[in-house]
Amino acid sequence: MFRTSRKSYRSSLSSYQKKKKSLPRWVILSAIPIALITLELLARLIIGMIGKAPELAAYDSEPLKVTAYRLNYLDQSGAAYDGLPDRGRLNAKRSPLMGYKLVGSQTNSFWQINEQGFRDSQPVAQTKSKDEVRIFVLGGSTAFGQMSSSNQSTFATQLETRLNQQVATQKTNSAKFRPNVLPYYADELTKAMALPPRIRDSRYRVIDAAVPGYASSNELSQLALQVLSYKPDFIIVMDGYADLLLPSTQEGADIPGIESLLDNSFGHFTTALSERFKNWISQSFLVKSVQYWVLRPQDSLKLLIPPATDDAQPLAQKLPANADELDRRVSRYRNNLEQIVRLASAAKIPIVLALQPEITSRNVNTLAPQEKKILDQVGQPYTQRVKAGYTELQRAIAQVKQQFPQGVTTLNLYEGTNFQGESFYDTVHLTDAGNTAIANRLYDTIATSLTLQPKPYADQSPPGR
Repeated sequence: MFRTSRKSYRSSLSSYQKKKKSLPRWVILSAIPIALITLELLARLIIGMIGKAPELAAYDSEPLKVTAYRLNYLDQSGAAYDGLPDRGRLNAKRSPLMGYKLVGSQTNSFWQINEQGFRDSQPVAQTKSKDEVRIFVLGGSTAFGQMSSSNQSTFATQLETRLNQQVATQKTNSAKFRPNVLPYYADELTKAMALPPRIRDSRYRVIDAAVPGYASSNELSQLALQVLSYKPDFIIVMDGYADLLLPSTQEGADIPGIESLLDNSFGHFTTALSERFKNWISQSFLVKSVQYWVLRPQDSLKLLIPPATDDAQPLAQKLPANADELDRRVSRYRNNLEQIVRLASAAKIPIVLALQPEITSRNVNTLAPQEKKILDQVGQPYTQRVKAGYTELQRAIAQVKQQFPQGVTTLNLYEGTNFQGESFYDTVHLTDAGNTAIANRLYDTIATSLTLQPKPYADQSPPGR
């Protein structure tokens, strides 16, 4: 009896194995997506129950602030390009003459863009009141305030605040500043001249017209086609880094990959399918939750280089590798600055040419731990090349100043800026504290041009004591 049962068991096992082997392949393959869909639904249910659904929905495989400042490129009609990543939140529309420009009237928790495409909460009127002094800021991502916590923390807004606070202080504490008319007697004159000077009593507005990724040629087009029509009283151009990264074969920054995208229709189609599949995968709560809470890329070091460049290529390789290429890039920069100054001079607008800050200028002993990691990551070849490049950029600015001695002020923000604490998110983008340091230096420079000279005592007879 025992033998019969054992034989029956073996027969049943053999029959089961045959059935298992004969199971259709499509059944096995279909089980995989079903299991993934089940896990996805379960992940959404659990995340919704713990109240983290909105937080995870906004997450896009990188820190939320990075996504907020990443450009999302649109065509001239405002439609997204099939085949280009669309995870960025800052919309930029193609412009034939400027490469691209920021779309007007868009808002995020980190920034506000007004209807003209400037980083400002209020529109800029075409007509200007008599008591308003307009200062326009041109430049790339650093001038735009990439990674700043809000519009208010950018150096442009901080500069505006300081200028208007100075005017208010002059009105409420006039005795603490130089008088409008100097006293007659020498001892009183000495005391009066020792007081801080006044600046022009006006209503100051600093408009951040910078666009992430812009190089000097883009700024030249923007000045001629857009900014001059708003009748600026001062112009600040803060740039240099993007021109060092931009190959000499390119005139200016453009939507990355746009030429190959438009010229190759089949490649366009396949790239579009690939991007859609990547987007579908990246939007999965199952994938996002693993990245967000397990891999935690939001805590990792990331170089937030200007968005019109290829993130895959090391920064050192983007910088000119030989003297001839460096000379060509710097010559392009100098020529564009000359054209910018010519436009400003023709309109009788004072201009500040500022070489933008960059992390390698900081004293190693004052670097924050995160800043030391940045320098370790970019490596020594990067440091050597960027320092050589900045030396040539500063020389180019000095040459422009020599050619246009009137109405041009130069400012080297790469050197001499008093940064306190952690000031850089990466090689060029500033923390809120870094923006404050730049605002202070720009204030000192602008205020010099705005200083009022007291009038000498005009009466023929000395005043009574």
